[in-house]
Amino acid sequence: MSSNNLSVLEALDTARTQWYHAKAIVIAGMGFFTDAYDLFCISTVSKLLGRLYFPDHMNDKNPGKLPTDVNNMVIGVALVGTLSGQLVFGWLGDKLGRKRVYGITLLFMMICAICSGLSFGYSAKAVIRTLCFFRFWLGFGIGGDYPLSATIMSEYANKRTRGAFIAAVFAMQGMGIIFAGLISMIISKIFLNANPAPPYFKDHVLSTQRNADYAWRIVLMIGALPALLTFYWRMKMPETGRYTAIIEGNAKQAASDMGRVLDIEIQQEQEKLAMFKSNNDYPLLSDKFIQRHGRHLIGTMTTWFLLDIAFYSQNLTQKDIFPVMGLTKKPIEVNALEEMFEISRAMFVIAMFGTFPGYWFTVAFIERLGRFNIQLMGFFMMSVFMFIIGFKYEQLATPDNRWLFAGLYGLTFFFANFGPNSTTFVLPAELFPTRVRSTCHAMSAAAGKAGAMVSAFGIQKYTLNGEKGKIRIAMIILAVTNMLGFFCTFLVTETKGRSLEEISGEDGSKDKAEAEISNRGPRQVQES
Repeated sequence: MSSNNLSVLEALDTARTQWYHAKAIVIAGMGFFTDAYDLFCISTVSKLLGRLYFPDHMNDKNPGKLPTDVNNMVIGVALVGTLSGQLVFGWLGDKLGRKRVYGITLLFMMICAICSGLSFGYSAKAVIRTLCFFRFWLGFGIGGDYPLSATIMSEYANKRTRGAFIAAVFAMQGMGIIFAGLISMIISKIFLNANPAPPYFKDHVLSTQRNADYAWRIVLMIGALPALLTFYWRMKMPETGRYTAIIEGNAKQAASDMGRVLDIEIQQEQEKLAMFKSNNDYPLLSDKFIQRHGRHLIGTMTTWFLLDIAFYSQNLTQKDIFPVMGLTKKPIEVNALEEMFEISRAMFVIAMFGTFPGYWFTVAFIERLGRFNIQLMGFFMMSVFMFIIGFKYEQLATPDNRWLFAGLYGLTFFFANFGPNSTTFVLPAELFPTRVRSTCHAMSAAAGKAGAMVSAFGIQKYTLNGEKGKIRIAMIILAVTNMLGFFCTFLVTETKGRSLEEISGEDGSKDKAEAEISNRGPRQVQES
C-alpha cells in the first residue's frame, strides 16, 4: 500500500472480515438472486405459453409452440432491457453515487415482475406484447444491479478477500437459477394435481389445461418477493467510503460512515484528499484513460461478450435439448402442465449439480488461484466439453447415453461458473478507477448482454426444433466462441492481493512510474 493512500482506504483494505461484510453480500446478492430468477424462469414457462396462446390442434406431431420470432422476443426482450439498464445505471452510479440509484433498480424489478404476471389482453398477440413490454423494463432494472452491486461490494471489501466477496454476491445467481426451476416445479405440480389431463397424443384440446394460464403468471410474479424483502436494508446501506472520499471529496463523511460500519476510528485527512483527487482527475476514454486502462476495458468487454454467448445459450436452449437427451418426455407424450414440470425438474437438476457448485468453487479458490487462471481454465474446459458434445452428438443423443450426455453438459455449466461467468463479473469491479468504475463495469456487462442477445436471437434458431444436426452445429459454434474467450483473457491482468487504488493507479504509483520512465531518457543521453 502506498504511503500516499488515504486512511479511510487503508482501513477498508486491511479491515478484518466481520458481520457487516456478510450482510453486504446478502443485501447485494439478493439482487442477483432476483435477477437470475427473473431472467431464467421464462425458460420454464415458454413451452406452456406456446400451448396456451398458439395451439395447433390439427398437428399430430407437435402441440402448439411459440413461433420462432415470438419465442426470441419473449426470451430475449429482457436481455435488451438489461443491456440498456446496465449502461444507464452504471453511468448514474458514477455521477450520482452508488447508493442513490441502488434502490431504484429493485423498484423496477418488483413492479415489473408483478406486472409481467398480470399481462392480459384481448388476443394472444396482445398478451405476448404486454408481457414483452414489462419484461423489457424488468430487464432494465436487472441491468442496473450488475455494475452497482459489483462496485459496492468491491469498494466495501478488504483486499485479502475482495475477490471471494464479489464472487459470493454473483454466486447468488446460481441460487436464483435453482429456485427458478424449483418454484416452477412446485407450481406446475400443484396445478397438475388439481387439473389432471390426458397427454397430447390422446386429446389435442384437453391436454392443455385452462387453469395453466394462472401457473406461468404466478411463477413470474414470485420474482418480486426477494427484491421486496431486501429493499429496506438496501436503503439503509451508507454510500461507499471510496465514492464519498474520492468523488464527492468529503473525507470527513467517508471516515464517519466507514468508521461506524467497521467499528473503528478513521482519520479524516481532508488536506491529503485534495492531492489524491488531483492525481486521478481524468475522464473516461481520455488519452490518459486509454493509455492506462484501454487494453483492460477491451479485455473485460470481449471476454464477457464471448462468455455470455455460450452461457446464455446453455441456459436458454436447455429446454430444447432436454427431450433430445431423454431427460424429458416428448411433447406429445405429456399434457401442458406435465411438460412444464418435466422441464423445470430437468433444469433444477442440472442447476443443482452442474451450475451451483461452480459458483462456490470460485468463491473458495479465487484468492488462491487468482482471477486470471480461473478464467483461462474455465474457457478452455468449456471449449473442450462442447467440442466433445458437438463432434460426438449423434452417439451421445441416444437413450443409452443420456447420463453421459447429461454429465458432459453439466460439466460445461460447472466450468462456466468455476470460470469466466464469475471472473468476468469480478475483474471489471477491480481494474478501473473509482471515478469510472461503475461505468466501466456497466460497459463490460453490456457487452456481455450483447452476447446474450446473440444467443437469444441467433443460437436459439439452431435448437428450437430439436433437430440433432442443428444442435450439433450450435455446440461447435459455442466451443469456438469459448476458445476465442480463452485468448482474449490475456488482455486482462491478475488483481488478487492488491488494493483497488494500486491496481488502477489511483495511489499515484503509475504517475511515479511514468515520471521515472520519462526522466530516464535525458539522464542516459547526458551520461553518454
